[in-house]
Amino acid sequence: MPNSPTDAAADLVFDWNELSRKGRIIPQGVTFFDETLRDGLQNPSVKDPGIDDKLKLLHLMNDLGIHEADIGLPGSSQRAFDDVLRMCREVADCKLDIKIACAGRTVVGDITPMIEISQRAGIPVEVYAFIGSSPIRQYAEGWDVALIAQRSAEAIDVAVKAGLPVAYVTEDTTRSRPEVLSTLFKTAIDHGATRLCLSDTVGHATPDGVRNLVQFTRSIIAGTGARDIGIDWHGHNDRGLALVNAIWALECGADRIHGTAMGIGERVGNAQMELILLNMKLLGLLENQDLTKLMEYCQTAAGAVGWDIALNYPLVGADAFRTATGVHAAAIIKAMNKGDAWLADRIYSGVPAGMFGRKQEIVIGFMSGASNVNYYLRERGIEPDELLVSELLKEAKAGSHILTDAEVSAVVSRVRGRSA
Repeated sequence: MPNSPTDAAADLVFDWNELSRKGRIIPQGVTFFDETLRDGLQNPSVKDPGIDDKLKLLHLMNDLGIHEADIGLPGSSQRAFDDVLRMCREVADCKLDIKIACAGRTVVGDITPMIEISQRAGIPVEVYAFIGSSPIRQYAEGWDVALIAQRSAEAIDVAVKAGLPVAYVTEDTTRSRPEVLSTLFKTAIDHGATRLCLSDTVGHATPDGVRNLVQFTRSIIAGTGARDIGIDWHGHNDRGLALVNAIWALECGADRIHGTAMGIGERVGNAQMELILLNMKLLGLLENQDLTKLMEYCQTAAGAVGWDIALNYPLVGADAFRTATGVHAAAIIKAMNKGDAWLADRIYSGVPAGMFGRKQEIVIGFMSGASNVNYYLRERGIEPDELLVSELLKEAKAGSHILTDAEVSAVVSRVRGRSA
């Protein structure tokens, strides 16, 4: 039998994910970029949080080790400007490690508010300057490539002259022509942009598209002879592929991926930041990073924007680590009875709950067995007996739902009152 968790992992879990591994799946030095307070707020069903909620989220991002956050479009309104300035001052005053970015169109009027905020707060603000690049967008806007390149260069020049780092964002990159991207990327690098952000704006990409686009971008950068040009991946979830595309982008050569709390964002949203971090942890990239505040991060974001977390949502949903199935519960309980928390947390879970600040939960329902009832009662300081277990199972199997605490208490009172 295994003597330690490391031994257990080797002896008790055969990991097909590790077969034919061609090396470390994710390179060292990647960074995570949180878009909850920018793209997340572009979802049509959310509300703009108050500044206290925004500050709390910023602190949670910092505590989770998220490297940078896009905190809004300060050129869009006075309120947006004021909130961004307040958050930047919070970062400076509290000496937070998280770095700050803001988004804006490639027009001077969107860049100058970021310069003012940076100067007033006394911290650098990375400028994410965006413009559409795909043929369909060009046709709708009446733009040509020369005009896009000119506007891009003018906006980048303003930010660079003010000493701010610039990430150049081509909207709808995943449907843009290679010759257009080549022109725009070279223009951006020539004018001082230090990052290129590849945007799957409409959620079009598959993993093949991610690989092709990231490798193409790497070749363009190499051809310019420029050094230290980063590649961002910003993906949307219209085909349900945002999370896997984000991870795939890192493997293919991107060094920064974007996400939002619970994937909230334009239309059906973005890659889910908490699931990006969860998977990075399970892949061994974040071995020493404490992610036990992921639950609080998601709950804070949900409350701030008026979002309901689905019951079956991975990691943070109410059912993520909860079972009412007799066979599953029995296995978990047997592991617990061995005094092996490592085993109990993995016997019926591919995600160890304790690693992320949660625990396995066993409840009583129409598919439960005696093991569920015995465990549930003992967890609540109630010593089970044969009659009580029988009556609770009878109640559960006659119904169509998981018994609530109140329903269990009613049965306990009835049975114990009768026994007395």
